[in-house]
Amino acid sequence: MAPLHERLADARDRFVRAGIARDEAALDAEVIARHVLDCDRATFLIRARDPLPSAFDRLFEDLVRRRIAREPIAYITGHKEFWGLEFEVTPAVLIPRPETELIIEESLAAWPARDTVRQIIDVGTGSGCLAVALAIEFSSANVVATDSSESALEIASRNCSRHNVTSRVSLLHADLLGGTSNPVDLIVSNPPYVPDSDASHLQPEVARYEPHAALFAGDDGLHVIRRLFAAAPGALADGGHLIVEFGLGQEPDLRQAARHAGWTVERVRRDLQGIPRVAVLRR
Repeated sequence: MAPLHERLADARDRFVRAGIARDEAALDAEVIARHVLDCDRATFLIRARDPLPSAFDRLFEDLVRRRIAREPIAYITGHKEFWGLEFEVTPAVLIPRPETELIIEESLAAWPARDTVRQIIDVGTGSGCLAVALAIEFSSANVVATDSSESALEIASRNCSRHNVTSRVSLLHADLLGGTSNPVDLIVSNPPYVPDSDASHLQPEVARYEPHAALFAGDDGLHVIRRLFAAAPGALADGGHLIVEFGLGQEPDLRQAARHAGWTVERVRRDLQGIPRVAVLRR
C-alpha cells in the first residue's frame, strides 16, 4: 500500500485534472482521508506516518471517485459546519454557505436584547441550520421552521436533535409561512434566488447535486422573495424584522420589490467578496 502522502498527492492531482482548483483539491484529499480514518486534523497530522488500515485504500478510492465526478465534499462526508456548529447534509438539502451566517449576524444586531425575542420563523429551512443557530442564540425564543420538502425536514429534525433544540423548534411542512397566524418578532429566509437562466453557468457541484427547488426562482431569481414580501406582513409583529438573503446583481430589483410591497430596507449587508447579500427589512 502506498504511503498516505502519496495517496493524497495522487488524489489531489486527479481532482485538479477534473477541474477542481489546486488549493481546494489538496484540502479535499485531506478531508476525505480524515473522513475515512474518522479523525480530526490534529490526530490526522500526528498519525500521518502510521500504517494505514487494510480497508483504507478501497474506502478512500470510492470517495475520491465521487469527488472526481464533482460531488460536493459536504455530501461525501455527510456534514458541514455553519455558525461553529456541525450539521448533517444530504442531497435533499442545500449545503450551508458562510454568507448565510450574515443572517444570524443581522438578527443579533436587530435584537441586541436577545431575551425579548419570543417567536421566530425560518422560511425554507432546508438543513435547519438557521433555525438551530437562532434557537441557540435566542434562548428565550420558539422557532417555526418551514419547508416544502419532507425530505429536507427529516434532515432538519435530526439536526435539531443533534443540537438539543427540538423542544423549541417546530418543523412545518408548508410553503413559505405555512399559514402561521401568531405575530412573530423575526422572519428569516435563505430562499431560492438563482435565475433559471443561470443554470448552465453554475459549478457542477451545484448544478448536478444540490436540490433545484432550493436554488432556482424564476426569470430574475426573485419569484419566491416577492411572494415572501407579500405574505410576511400578516405574520410580523409591530417592530419586527424580515431578513432575507439574495444574489449577485439583485439588489436594485429587490429594493423595488420591497417598496412595492410596503417594506423599508433598513440596510443591506455585503459578503466577504463585497457582494450585496442580505437585506434587513421592516414595515
